[in-house]
Amino acid sequence: MYTNHEDVGYDFEDDPKDKKTLKPHPNIDGGWAWMMVLSSFFVHILIMGSQMALGVLNVEWLEEFHQSRGLTAWVSSLSMGVTLIVGPFIGLFINTCGCRQTAIIGGLLNSLGWVLSAYARNVHYLFITFGVAAGFGSGMAYLPAVVMVGRYFQKRRALAQGLSTTGTGFGTFLMTVLLKYLCAEYGWRNAMFIQGAVSLNLCVCGALMRPLSPGTDGDDPEGKEPRVLPAHSTESVRSSGQLGGAEEKGGGPGTEDSLGDTPVQACHEKAAHRKDVCAFRVLKTVSRLTVRVRKGFRDWYLGYFGTASLFTNRMFVAFIFWALFAYSSFVIPFIHLPEIVNLYNLSEQNDVFPLTSIIAIVHIFGKVILGVVADLPCISVWNVFLMTNFTLVLSIFILPLMHTYAGLAVICALIGFSSGYFSLMPVVTEDLVGTEHLANAYGIIICANGISALLGPPFAGWIYDITQKYDFSFYICGLLYMVGILFLLIQPCIQIIEQSRKKYMDGANA
Repeated sequence: MYTNHEDVGYDFEDDPKDKKTLKPHPNIDGGWAWMMVLSSFFVHILIMGSQMALGVLNVEWLEEFHQSRGLTAWVSSLSMGVTLIVGPFIGLFINTCGCRQTAIIGGLLNSLGWVLSAYARNVHYLFITFGVAAGFGSGMAYLPAVVMVGRYFQKRRALAQGLSTTGTGFGTFLMTVLLKYLCAEYGWRNAMFIQGAVSLNLCVCGALMRPLSPGTDGDDPEGKEPRVLPAHSTESVRSSGQLGGAEEKGGGPGTEDSLGDTPVQACHEKAAHRKDVCAFRVLKTVSRLTVRVRKGFRDWYLGYFGTASLFTNRMFVAFIFWALFAYSSFVIPFIHLPEIVNLYNLSEQNDVFPLTSIIAIVHIFGKVILGVVADLPCISVWNVFLMTNFTLVLSIFILPLMHTYAGLAVICALIGFSSGYFSLMPVVTEDLVGTEHLANAYGIIICANGISALLGPPFAGWIYDITQKYDFSFYICGLLYMVGILFLLIQPCIQIIEQSRKKYMDGANA
């Protein structure tokens, strides 16, 4: 089904030699590669961690705007959903501008969204500033962080992705505490303003995303531009020629006037020459940018709709269907657990140690442990991925049955550990399509996750508004999650049947 994750499958690459050209690079699996892990770690803290802590702000918005739970939940789900849904379009930015520039622009946009949201007067305003603006900026910073780790690692990809994505767990724990403190001390508006300033650190993380090959992301040094003859040297030649001619003519009546006009004429010619040089540089920059945009769009288009389309890989298509149903089961507890504990009269115990923090802390260990296990030569990444998915589905079904803090804590710990499979998603995706198409492919996967995250929390809120319980939302999301897992299980079986049928037909024809 999957190739070994140390021998990546390059099913859609035009030149299989690309894989060999990456191996001798000194930064592969070491050197600056660990800076990529550190950068991605902080990106996960600032983006995914803060989004998983939005349950704190969701309670504040309910009290401030007095809207229904279903409508208010759209703010958090829009932010999470847009972050992931824009993945395919961010792939176009990465192909055109490179990971570094994309992440820096995303950090600026994310910070702007947080700051503007501090001035919200209604929930609908937050839909635009926080849901769309901050969400789009988060997507621009998040995808490059995942892609760059995949480019810098081959042998220890699962461990590297696991370490980097532990930032989600650390971030959830830290951001939950931070937002609670800021809301209590300064109010939720000032808390969002401060969080916007903190989000500017995404620009620093983006600056660390140095491309493997110089110039591939458009970082061509200025020294590569053709040298232009300095203007002063040209004018000095012309001036010396004029002076020499005047001396040879023996000092006629117009000699003094011509000598007096020479500096003025030289200044005019020098200014004109500088304008020509500036115009040449502008035209050259525009031409270079146009070529990059056209090439980036062509690579992006071919990856989705061309002869090397990712959708010709049926196992990858099944993976997309799984992603459509999976993420909501993980997101809903983070958004609605703070209110669920209030309904169960467990607020005092939850304030001592929040259930979302339990998920976050165990989530950290889950990602690291699963990453180490998946890198073992005798272990299949696919099997680890499936087992953790089944554990997470079982936890979602059991969660509504628990009405004590201890019971909820145990289930939250199971959810946190089993959701560590998120660190394996880039590895599984890369094994399916290869490093060359990782940006586009993972963009599609997180887009499908984004749709799931977008619809999940509002759906749970609507179910509560109708039934006055959250139980049915967990049951329905768990069933949909099972359907997604079935897509992953059925497709390999179909491939095995087709291979057996082909061998049988070949034997019969022989």
